[in-house]
Amino acid sequence: MPKVAYSDEDRERIRTQLVAVGLELMAKQGIQHTTVEQVYKKVGISRTFFYSFFSTKEDLIVEMLYLQQPKIIQYVRALMADPALSWRDAVKQFLHACCYGEENGIAVLTIEEQQLIFKRLSQESYQVFRQKQRRLFGEILENFGIKADAARINLFTNLSLTAMVVRRAIPHTLPLFVPEAADETVDFQLNAIVDALEKLKTDPTP
Repeated sequence: MPKVAYSDEDRERIRTQLVAVGLELMAKQGIQHTTVEQVYKKVGISRTFFYSFFSTKEDLIVEMLYLQQPKIIQYVRALMADPALSWRDAVKQFLHACCYGEENGIAVLTIEEQQLIFKRLSQESYQVFRQKQRRLFGEILENFGIKADAARINLFTNLSLTAMVVRRAIPHTLPLFVPEAADETVDFQLNAIVDALEKLKTDPTP
């Protein structure tokens, strides 16, 4: 007989499992290739029960991205504390890991996924996401040893996401780009970002 009554603790545990499993699958195979069915079956619940936690796949994805944020900060701190890495190497290694997220267990949204998800979010949910996003990128800058004001956070966010989405967009979304030069393009972008961050690090005035 299937269990029909769940305690609050049971529901919280299952919800946590759904988000964690969603992150694991989406980081490996991409958001578009991860289905709700894959997630709830791996957790061992029914489709109907899944939708008692999340009304849409997009709601699950947003929660998954929130779960990923502290893990990203932990990764940044580990790199910055690694005595074998220079500051520049640690920063570039972090950005490279994000650009090639599927190889490093980091879920990164493609252009199409961003459009699909955020047009379905409520205005309130979107504003909450942007607040959490600003806090995440601000913490990353602070861990890089860079004073993070609003302008620096905004610029760093755009520069980082540009490199990530361009890498994911070649060649399917950006067919006029040359796929053979995709990796070299990303490397050039990352070096330019690190150069800019290095100048900010030496500037005491935010």
